[in-house]
Amino acid sequence: MDSDEGYNYEFDDEEEECSEDSAEEEADDDALDLGEVELVEPVVAGGERDGCEETGSGGGLGAGRDEEDYRYEVLTAEQILQHMVECIREVNEVIQNPATITRIMLSHFNWDKEKLMERYFDGNLDKLFSECHVINPSKKARTRPMSTRSSNQDMHCQICYLNYPTSYFTGLECGHKFCMQCWGDYLTTKIIEEGMGQTISCPAHNCDILVDDNTVMRLITDSKVKLKYQHLITNSFVECNRLLKWCPAPDCHHVVKVQYPDAKPVRCNCGRQFCFNCGENWHDPVKCKWLRKWIKKCDDDSETSNWIAANTKECPKCHVTIEKDGGCNHMVCRNQNCKAEFCWVCLGPWEPHGSACSLVFSRYNCNRYNEDDAKAARDAQERSRAALQRYLFYCNRYMNHMQSLRFEHKLYAQVKQKMEEMQQHNMSWIEVQFLKKAVDVLCQCRSTLMFTYVFAFYLKKNNQSIIFENNQADLENATEVLSGYLERDISQDSLQDIKQKVQDKYRYCESRRRVLLQHVHEGYDKDLWEYLED
Repeated sequence: MDSDEGYNYEFDDEEEECSEDSAEEEADDDALDLGEVELVEPVVAGGERDGCEETGSGGGLGAGRDEEDYRYEVLTAEQILQHMVECIREVNEVIQNPATITRIMLSHFNWDKEKLMERYFDGNLDKLFSECHVINPSKKARTRPMSTRSSNQDMHCQICYLNYPTSYFTGLECGHKFCMQCWGDYLTTKIIEEGMGQTISCPAHNCDILVDDNTVMRLITDSKVKLKYQHLITNSFVECNRLLKWCPAPDCHHVVKVQYPDAKPVRCNCGRQFCFNCGENWHDPVKCKWLRKWIKKCDDDSETSNWIAANTKECPKCHVTIEKDGGCNHMVCRNQNCKAEFCWVCLGPWEPHGSACSLVFSRYNCNRYNEDDAKAARDAQERSRAALQRYLFYCNRYMNHMQSLRFEHKLYAQVKQKMEEMQQHNMSWIEVQFLKKAVDVLCQCRSTLMFTYVFAFYLKKNNQSIIFENNQADLENATEVLSGYLERDISQDSLQDIKQKVQDKYRYCESRRRVLLQHVHEGYDKDLWEYLED
């Protein structure tokens, strides 16, 4: 295959001659070999598969859409590999280098084709190839030395210090050669143990020339190591491309490709719906920025917050949390930079209280609740407690909806059974679909309500926030009623009545959810929301 045709996917498992003068090495220089891969063309709605465009102007996407027509397609790992091949081919149509060298150069520029082209034609090729840690192909063709050593002669390997015939040695264009056994062990260690793919350098001391893909695939004999190498190269391509995102579901190897990056919902073929911008579960109406802060806060503030609120107080000077471990109210802060002495009851300085806990007894006095220092300490304590109680208020409701959402995902199995029973009582398949639709709406409403509490936690009070809270309360009430309907036992006698109630309620829930989200997004567009910094 010519260099402008990208990778060569035919991999020969038979042992190859690896001498410097090998004709096979010369022939393979212009083809990039990543093993034998079955490629599948992505099926896209409304057009042909496009190339690897870094802008959002490509046609042919559209395998998936959300309600705002955010167009995207879901690709397999094999299809991503072909996208990578096409990117290399597009660049090689201009610069005409071996595909393996182009892949390394694109990786150096995070697969930004325009930036690579700009640097390539700025006139300083030697500096460019040096930065990419590869040998200039035009120079290596002119300077490649002729072999003067017979293939029957022995060479000394600088890694294992053993002698082998010259034909058992191979190396990169930097000229450093090692035996094939050491090469294989070195590459396997780098790939499997260190997780390195596109940045494996020559094993020679102080040599930074990168190992090309052909050399890796030629010298690795273990198919698992080859597959791992392919995954590392493919992952680098996806991570560097702003239009691609791995599905975050466990054990899913699909990639979502969009026309332009945005905080929009996308759904993988495995069923996982997530935000393309941050990779979390779709979290409308809260923005990615606030969700990240919330997740971090939840990770930091565990359920021990309730115990801390009930059993500890803060030092009035340095605000470190203190637990009372004895009956005496004379507290001494253990912070070495503070060591403040204060009263546990009023949080004021201890000195005016007397010396009740000292060897020389004096009268204990703690009735100075109006003193400025004690009052300031208590005010600070109250503000801290109020902030904690506010957090727990929103966190408990967030967690409650999350738990309810998990339970209601299990409703699908129950609903399926109810639908089958109804069809046995002279109802058609179409007539019983209202139950599945109701569960779909219920789960959507639970998810939306869960994230409204994150949004509300960071929201300042104003007229718009009051409208939001009213919409939230209305949707929450309707969602609970719908949940109650779906958990009832449906008999033949009550079927028609409950069907009408379920249909009316899920339509109302859909409507109220839409109103809530439209109001929040209108606030985003018109800059109506004011936020509290955590």
